[in-house]
Amino acid sequence: MKTARFAYNGQIHEGIYKDDQLWVGTVAYDPNDVMWLPPVDPKGCTAIGVALGYADHAVELGLDLPEYPIVFHKMPHTLIGHGNKVVRPDVEYMHYEGELVAVMGRAAYKVSAEDALDYVAGYTIGNEYTVRDFVGNYYRPPVKAKGHDTFGPMGPVLVSADQIDPTNVEIRTYVNDELRQQGNTKNLRHSVADLIAYLSEFMTLNRGDIIFTGTPEGISHVYAGDKVRVEIDGIGVLENEIVDSL
Repeated sequence: MKTARFAYNGQIHEGIYKDDQLWVGTVAYDPNDVMWLPPVDPKGCTAIGVALGYADHAVELGLDLPEYPIVFHKMPHTLIGHGNKVVRPDVEYMHYEGELVAVMGRAAYKVSAEDALDYVAGYTIGNEYTVRDFVGNYYRPPVKAKGHDTFGPMGPVLVSADQIDPTNVEIRTYVNDELRQQGNTKNLRHSVADLIAYLSEFMTLNRGDIIFTGTPEGISHVYAGDKVRVEIDGIGVLENEIVDSL
């Protein structure tokens, strides 16, 4: 099943995406007529990001890797829906990061990797924009690099966990219809199950909490006017245009 959150005529709705329509009960909405929202309410969740989730991404940046996952908080104000605008600040180097995002279905604390996927409600697509100008020892954790308003598009839908194999998901990112990034979650340094087990060692992951699992190699500059599209088979297409102001 695919679920979605969207706004229409000033009201927020939660519904099912089926047959190219958004359904709330027996009422159908045209996806082109609504404002897509993140499929999980950002104000009601904790969002965790994973830096250098793929070894090939670390290689392209020339960075060494610890054995453990590198994690950080994603702030609620960064999270926006499919079709919303991403604001590019006045910086030298801003890039996309297409990712698989896991959403928790129930509370998890000190769970094993073997059991971890049983706690997942579903998966969606994320695009975690980053300004490399602000990545360095003086900017750790990467709040300024990744914390700008609109820097965390998600969606368009949340696909139930039984429909996705998180160990074998192909991720493709296009800029203005040019393929720039391609990878597969089978190459994650730490699988979704391992990430949940690691995080739940020291914190409770609650229902609705979000894990951005990391991005593969293939980052490049993006500018105002660019349209960035992230595709994951079985979930759909997340597309957002970059602008220099709203």
